[in-house]
Amino acid sequence: MINIIGLGYIGLPTSLMLAGSGIDVVGTDINQSIIEKLRHNKVTFKEKGLEELMSKAIENKIKFSTDFMGCDTYIIAVPTPYNSETKKVDTTYLENAVSSVLEVSNQDAIIIIESTIPPGTIDSVIRPIINAKGKRCELAHAPERILPGNMVYELRHNSRTIGADSKEVGEKVKEIYSTFCEGNIVITDIRTAEMSKVVENTYRDINIAFANELAKICRSDNLDVYEIIKIANMHPRVNILSPGPGVGGHCISVDPWFLVGDYPKLANLIHTARKVNDSMPLHVIDRIDSIMSIEGIDDYEKVGLYGITYKPDVDDTRESPTLQLISHLGKNKNVKIYDPMVEREFKNKMDKFEDFINSVDLVVIMVDHAHIKANEDKLKNKTVLDTKNIIKNLPVYKL
Repeated sequence: MINIIGLGYIGLPTSLMLAGSGIDVVGTDINQSIIEKLRHNKVTFKEKGLEELMSKAIENKIKFSTDFMGCDTYIIAVPTPYNSETKKVDTTYLENAVSSVLEVSNQDAIIIIESTIPPGTIDSVIRPIINAKGKRCELAHAPERILPGNMVYELRHNSRTIGADSKEVGEKVKEIYSTFCEGNIVITDIRTAEMSKVVENTYRDINIAFANELAKICRSDNLDVYEIIKIANMHPRVNILSPGPGVGGHCISVDPWFLVGDYPKLANLIHTARKVNDSMPLHVIDRIDSIMSIEGIDDYEKVGLYGITYKPDVDDTRESPTLQLISHLGKNKNVKIYDPMVEREFKNKMDKFEDFINSVDLVVIMVDHAHIKANEDKLKNKTVLDTKNIIKNLPVYKL
């Protein structure tokens, strides 16, 4: 049996995938409401293919509980939030999960940590907990590599990295993931596995930052950044990404700070890229102010932000550029917001797209959901700031 701890965006699909592959799985979460919903065969967030995974897992008798199970193998996928002020990771959830596992685990159990952590965390934080408990166990790190909106496919097809103290433990962990993962599975040491995950997301953050900085440069000189990128990308060795209103999610917008915090004198380019991407919501506000002046819109209540999630066609709002933008606006500037994917309540969030459109003069497209692409015609009498460059048939303002 495998006990999976944390049934969020990573733990739940991993639990279902393993159970669907015939492994005896108990999914554990301290949130009673999540467990109750799962026990009634309902998924807890929107994700393509997740309900089908749930059905197959139920057939194989997956169980859900708030209790930690006594067994030989654990996968921990709890959140590792970071402090936005200090830029340091908060390992409280991870520490608590490991401590709880050690209370019930069998001797020589394998504890696999999937949570994203700064390099060295297992040595500096997790091993001391194990040593203090006096419990024999093996540690491994198998950082997740999946993207909301395409989780099920990527769980099955993406390559995986397994960090372990020995080849023997690494092979045991590889055997578990091989039950559903068709990608290449690499075994390495724990510290290298920790670093590799952070480096992957930092690489992407830096490339996004170049596109965003280019957008600012082009705006300052009244140049079309999208045309410039299109032409530059015709070069066989150039692949510039598209600029956007900011970077969100719990990976790209967070992981690079781990390197900045741990290597402050060395991570200069990384730090600069983070600052560029974090500045984009402010750049969007500058564009809003400029457009309001041009169009004679004198009240922010006539401004509507379309999209609250951090990426299209998911319901994940973690580190959302839209929410960052609203935070920068402050309490005295009330914009309306709408997102077809998000059910939870936010201040000034509207439930119906038609009501949202009819109540504003300026629509700011923050997220390129398929919904807005299909409803482009509804924007024809509105002033539009398209931060995602998706509107093709209407005159719009851009970044």
